Amino acid sequence: MVASSSGQTPVARRLHAYIDEAGVRSHSRASSDHFVMSAVIVDDADATTAQEFLATLRKELGRQPGDTLHWVNLKKHEERVHAAKRLGSQEWATISNVIVCKRHLGGGLDEKQAYLYTLRYLLERLSWFARDSSAVLTYTLAHIVRMQLAHLRQYEAALQGQPTQIAWSALDPKGGKMDQPKRIEMLQCADLAASAAFAAFNPDRFGNTEPRYVLELLDRMYRRGSGASSLTSYGMKMHPWNPNTKAAYPWVAAL
Repeated sequence: MVASSSGQTPVARRLHAYIDEAGVRSHSRASSDHFVMSAVIVDDADATTAQEFLATLRKELGRQPGDTLHWVNLKKHEERVHAAKRLGSQEWATISNVIVCKRHLGGGLDEKQAYLYTLRYLLERLSWFARDSSAVLTYTLAHIVRMQLAHLRQYEAALQGQPTQIAWSALDPKGGKMDQPKRIEMLQCADLAASAAFAAFNPDRFGNTEPRYVLELLDRMYRRGSGASSLTSYGMKMHPWNPNTKAAYPWVAAL
């Protein structure tokens, strides 16, 4: 809690999480092997600094003021490294990812269910971070095709009626929002974070992955405690995380 400007009733610290995804949600032979959902958490007090970062990054990448930064439009390796490194150096940012390793999961979830189940994992982590920061967190999702705000409200209500680990008191009771990166520019940071993580796990057409992008973000990833799971349970939640996936991703287990 922080004091109000009038010096009277304390005002809760406010955080905002900007969420985007990378990969295909469906679980088919033709779909991506991984699905990633990432959040970049920003304290409301740092909003201006975060906006200044994006303005500077656009200039460094040769974009025009106000241009929407999308990872897919950063065609060169050096541009992607630079974007990841610059985001990874921003002390105002905290990043949490959920990495779904679909080939190690059983079937049974349709596209919408898979998306919402991943969101549940992410909301747990966002709520823990806010609770431990004595803050209230609001979140905004990059608008998803075939996902309506009404579906999000229904899912939030369903989750509140289930035994989850979400610390609801640390989340804004109004629920999440949905918007576009061109309107809410901090969603562009979430796009960079999600795409960097996706490139580290999902092979390109030649069978190669590029872990460097996500490693550049490592210092900004949410950790809780100092144990072996402080990263893979919080800043880079792996799903599932079992002997098979630990063997498949030895570089993650070594972080």
